[in-house]
Amino acid sequence: MPEELQVEEYVPTAEERAGHYSAALDSVSLINGEAPEDAEPEEWEASLQRNVDHLEIMVAKTWWAGEDLGPLTAAITAGKAKIAAL
Repeated sequence: MPEELQVEEYVPTAEERAGHYSAALDSVSLINGEAPEDAEPEEWEASLQRNVDHLEIMVAKTWWAGEDLGPLTAAITAGKAKIAAL
């Protein structure tokens, strides 16, 4: 029987965590904004979905240290509603 692999969980530094949070807030801004005028509906839907997926991954991380995840979870809900309305 093979030995079980041990996977060390990545724990970012405070600086790296700030970068992850900033990137997540970029997704929040995109979701809360309007579709670009030249965007095809399918492109806009795909962009919304990618950003919702990104936020869902980020909210699930266990290494946050006091960052306010409320805007991220609100944007997930808003993004799903926008996608459903397309």
